[in-house]
Formats: sequence, C-alpha cells, structure tokens
Amino acid sequence: MKTPEFNVNAAAAELEGRHPSEILRLALGQFKRVAISFSGAEDVVLVDMAVKIDPRVQVFSLDTGRLHPETYRFLEHVREHYGVQLEALAPESAALEKLVREKGLYSFYRDGHRECCGIRKVMPLRRKLATLDAWITGQRRDQSPGTRAAVPLVEADSAFSTPEHPLVKFNPLSRWSSAQVWDYIRENNVPFNELHNRGFISIGCEPCTRPVLPNQHEREGRWWWEEETIKECGLHANNAAKIGGR
Repeated sequence: MKTPEFNVNAAAAELEGRHPSEILRLALGQFKRVAISFSGAEDVVLVDMAVKIDPRVQVFSLDTGRLHPETYRFLEHVREHYGVQLEALAPESAALEKLVREKGLYSFYRDGHRECCGIRKVMPLRRKLATLDAWITGQRRDQSPGTRAAVPLVEADSAFSTPEHPLVKFNPLSRWSSAQVWDYIRENNVPFNELHNRGFISIGCEPCTRPVLPNQHEREGRWWWEEETIKECGLHANNAAKIGGR
C-alpha cells in the first residue's frame, strides 16, 4: 500500500536534476504497488533501468488488438530478454464488440480517435491503476510541444486518482530528449522495436501510426488526420490541462 507520508511536492523538489534511474529507485522503494507502463516503443529504457534496481518490477502494456506484428514480437523479446512478467491488458470484449458492430473497424478516421482509444486503452488502464498506488511512464517533454511540454518528474495523477484512491505518477524521462533516449539504447544494447528502423518514431496502433519524414516531429506520425493539440489517447488526459493553465 502507498506510504501515507509521501509528499508529491517535496519529492518533485528532491528529484529535480536527478538521473531517471534515481527517480525509479525512489518510486520502487517508496511504493509496493507500483508498475511501469510499457508502450512497446523506447519505454524499454525504463525497464532496463528498473530491473537493475528490482528484477521483480511490475511491467504492463496495453494490448489494444490493433498493434503492429513487429510490436507484438518486440513485447515478447523484452519479456524474454529481461525475464519480467509483462502483463498485457486487453480491452473489455463487450464494449469493443459493440463499437465494431455499430461503427465498424475504422470509425476513428471519421469520428476521431477518442472513442476507440477509450475502449482499447483508457478502460483497461483504469482497471489496472485501480490496483496500484503509483505508476511509471515514459513521457517526455519533447514528445509533444502541444500537450507534454509541462510534464513533471512526479505528480499527483489528477486523471485517474479518486478521493478514495489517490494515485502518484512518475515520469522519469520527462527531462530527457529523444537523442538522450537513443544514446542510452545504443550504449546499453537495449532492445528496441524494429519499426524504428523504418521511420516510425512514436509507435501506437497500426491503423493510427505511420512513419515520419526527416525533420518532422515524432507525434506527426500519430493520428495524422487530426489537429495537433488533441493528439493524446486519454492515458495522460491531464497534460492538455497543464498546458492550458500556464
């Protein structure tokens, strides 16, 4: 259970300027019910750091049913490489079947991605977070100037917390750039999704992800038919509020 005296503001001040591995060490040491949210892209950096601190670290990923074959192979590679029990969270079948029955398999191109992501990602994540006191994400400030520029190292999760169940969210890579992430991957021989070799930078579901051209921002390959400021699937719903409140 969560340590009652944990203070988010004090932790944020303490962690300022710290290496991501130190932030992970604090999170894993402070909370027993804590897990890494692994998207199947470069978040594997967090897994690589975390297993060196605690080989029993909880890791989960959202299996939307629409991931690239390369991503599924990558998830299995990570599971075997690090010896972790990687929990794949599936959508609730009744809600998914209703969406497909009423709107088909590609309604997001017409209606926007929020409804589909809500069923395939947000609902399974909410179920998982109800069993945790803290979670760890690979969000970085440079991923999206429109919605992630104010991502802190640690925060009270206003999107998924409830008065009965407060939740803490750690973002150890918040201050890192894409270049720093890839330097770490190369220097530590960290496995990565083979789609990165084909121009994919930000990797999500197959119908909603495409490669980007040189000098394009990484998030331009996600939900490219929509306006930039709504390019979040709902997993980090409080990001836009932070930007708007600046």
